[in-house]
Amino acid sequence: MADLEVHVADTDREREDAFAVRHAVFVEEQGVDEELEYDDHDETAVHFVAYDGEEPIGAARLREYEDGVGKVERVAVLEPRRSEGVGRALMATLEERAAALGFSTLKLHSQTRAAGFYRNLDYERRGEEFEEAGIPHVEMRKSVA
Repeated sequence: MADLEVHVADTDREREDAFAVRHAVFVEEQGVDEELEYDDHDETAVHFVAYDGEEPIGAARLREYEDGVGKVERVAVLEPRRSEGVGRALMATLEERAAALGFSTLKLHSQTRAAGFYRNLDYERRGEEFEEAGIPHVEMRKSVA
């Protein structure tokens, strides 16, 4: 995919594109309540959007969880574009930004079915499975220092 680019969503358009991808994946595809999908952290988080040319195809966000720890959230790739390296590209850009922001560790809540994707990116599972928005998840962490 020669035209794949991941942007930090600095403009209103880029943020809207990231939200559109999240809506398609989490609300429409997975049935997550819109009230749960969008929250106060959207105001302060760093948002990322992946494009194929002009088309937004992936999104993620990063926020401070606690001192030195960033939380990766809302990682989404449009269904027909999965397994093309979009998620990997999003995570690489997000991890670079996290390190630049001074985070030493990244934490995330992976849907259980996506845990293998994060494991391949060197995230380690912590603790037992739990439910979030009606979907099974596991906590995972990675050092980025």
